[in-house]
Amino acid sequence: MSPARKRGILIGAALAVVAIVVAAVVLLAREDTAPAATGPGESGETAQESPAKVATRFLRQFDAGDLNTAPVDDPPGASVALAEARGALKPASVKTTLGEVPTTNGDATTTSATFHASWTLAANSVWTYEGKLELVRNAGKWVVHWAPSVIHPKLEAGQKLSVAPVSAKPVVADRDGKALVGGDAAGVAPMLQSALSTVASEQGGSGSPAGVTVSRLDASGKPVETLFGKAQDTDKPLVSTLSVASQSAAQKAVDGFQGPAIIVAMKTSGDLLAVAQNSAAGSQPKALSGLYAPGSAFKIATATAALQQGGVSVDSQVACPGSEQIGTRTLKNDNGFDLGTVSLKTAFAASCNTTFGRLAGQLPKDGLAKAANQFGLNADFEIPGLSTETGKVEPSSSGDEQVEAGIGQGKVQVSPLGAALMAATVAAGKPVVPKLWQGLETKVNAGYQAPPAGVLNQVRAMMREVCTTGTAKALKSSGNVFGKTGTAQFGSGVDANGWFVGYRGDVAFAVMLEGSNDSKPAVQLAAKFLAG
Repeated sequence: MSPARKRGILIGAALAVVAIVVAAVVLLAREDTAPAATGPGESGETAQESPAKVATRFLRQFDAGDLNTAPVDDPPGASVALAEARGALKPASVKTTLGEVPTTNGDATTTSATFHASWTLAANSVWTYEGKLELVRNAGKWVVHWAPSVIHPKLEAGQKLSVAPVSAKPVVADRDGKALVGGDAAGVAPMLQSALSTVASEQGGSGSPAGVTVSRLDASGKPVETLFGKAQDTDKPLVSTLSVASQSAAQKAVDGFQGPAIIVAMKTSGDLLAVAQNSAAGSQPKALSGLYAPGSAFKIATATAALQQGGVSVDSQVACPGSEQIGTRTLKNDNGFDLGTVSLKTAFAASCNTTFGRLAGQLPKDGLAKAANQFGLNADFEIPGLSTETGKVEPSSSGDEQVEAGIGQGKVQVSPLGAALMAATVAAGKPVVPKLWQGLETKVNAGYQAPPAGVLNQVRAMMREVCTTGTAKALKSSGNVFGKTGTAQFGSGVDANGWFVGYRGDVAFAVMLEGSNDSKPAVQLAAKFLAG
């Protein structure tokens, strides 16, 4: 080989090596500018964010309630629509979770993603649903295509969302279906809340939880569909005999009195309608088990005993002096009034202590106790959820004790419940069993028999006279009311409780005011209750 040829071969080889190096450099440069390797579900994508990443970022900003910088094709429209929805629903929080995102290739221009949404609304109501996002490629980048259905899949153009409170079904309802516990109950029958709730729990009462409804509305604001919160029809509350209307009237009456005040009302069938006492009366349910001297309200029993055992009638003429000594006791009428000789009915209406003290002193030692028994004042009832005491009237141990008992003093004790039961017995003409529930029976441990019809007719005439010409004539404008007032000293005798016990129609009731020192305020509260 000639030197020239050899030199040519070497030069050619050198050029080939240079060409190879240059080609390698160019190849490496191209590889540096190539798209990054795609991950699962992103095959064929460019270097821009994948649909899954875009959907995730969008949902986080959706949860925060700010779509101004979100990856969406209409940021202003999306921001306004979401702000309007959140303003209507007022959520405490919004939480979304991305679901499935289909795999796309590099040529795809549309795809979709599912998500789960959870809105926490008022009353801790949680609205959940499955949603869907449509994604499009916009200027080479994936973005969410905005539409009302992004907020909820059923929401259409021009429609809005609306939220409204839903009242829980009551755990315990009154006789008219109104809530006493749960539901819309707001402080109704406060003295009975514990008893009502306890019995409802024992009976398995539940009631639907309070919450809200979410609806979609058309452009005019008319509801199109309820999306969330439909009330259940399966929950059936326990039903009480109480009446929200009666209870509210009684509670309003006692709350308007400055001193301790109690009202108990029942149907003459025995159904309790209202048990009310104000805060001044304390937290213990005195209305049902508190025992007090009934004062002249007990003359209902004294008159009954005299009519049966004392040989008198409603028209018998009796003496009503202003003051009289009977045995070792000296009795006086209120303010010392003296009526002379009047009918028993007139003496009852005027509440003559001297008349009824004398009548009581002429009875057998067990005469008043027998009459009290006929009105249920020594009866014993077990009402589910309640601890009750109607009264305690025992045979007198002496003549003086009998005289005191005749005007409702001494050892005679009656609860407001027992006083209302006494009035109910007069009205019904038969024994009355107090009840708090429909479907749950009251157990009668010790019952009673009512006075004879002929006696009760005379007692009714006397009780009516009290409300027309007697000590409760202020009730003349309250309808056909029958009753008896009472003032009963307690403690040292300086203070006295005031009573009114009576009925109108088929509603019997008792008003008792601690330390009122007069029965007139009790009559006034009775009028307020009846007006309510």
